[in-house]
Amino acid sequence: MQASKVRIDSCPMPIFFQHTVNDSTRIGVWKIEESEGFFKDSVPVHREVSHPHKRLQHLAGRFLLRYLFPSFPYDLIQIADTRKPYLPNDAFHFSISHCGDFAAVIISPDQRVGIDIEKPVGKLEALKEKFSTQEERALFPDEGLSNLTLIWSAKETVFKWYGKGKVDFREHIQLEKYDPVNQQISGFFTKTELHFEITYTWLEGLAVCWLVRREARIVNSE
Repeated sequence: MQASKVRIDSCPMPIFFQHTVNDSTRIGVWKIEESEGFFKDSVPVHREVSHPHKRLQHLAGRFLLRYLFPSFPYDLIQIADTRKPYLPNDAFHFSISHCGDFAAVIISPDQRVGIDIEKPVGKLEALKEKFSTQEERALFPDEGLSNLTLIWSAKETVFKWYGKGKVDFREHIQLEKYDPVNQQISGFFTKTELHFEITYTWLEGLAVCWLVRREARIVNSE
């Protein structure tokens, strides 16, 4: 497992990780140790979430949006048919991911973004043929669980960046290069005919991947 090489910005607790990608794009990861009351005082619940822990994840993710950009308009959030939250006027592009006691957010006022946070789990070994090719797995030093997690998380990040559903991870998201020195994974997304470059890091055993790219031209929606 690679140690983190991404510079962590100086930040006060309780935010767990904060990173400035560029002049307009920010990332935050929150380690959830608070009760619902902490978040509900400032975060409106936009949909009913019955499971208590999933509700905490939901609240923490939305709390991070305004933590990173204080002007973020909570009240304008809508949910697409694909279950992706968005702002109809594109005042901000954002992506949210949850895993265990962590919520991760990437947000930008002017670039499309995607983020994913994943814990290595054994089921990825059984599913690897469904979401990756042998050629993709050969890009990595071995087919160990950490590398399978990176492959899955990278593809999930592209899926979230795209935001329109109907993506076959094996067919549409093709990984082409793995660069452990710079912690980047490059590839090609066939649905928009665009090359992408994902950055990743490891935080307390969890993989965090993100993608920032302005263009998302759709040439094939099927």
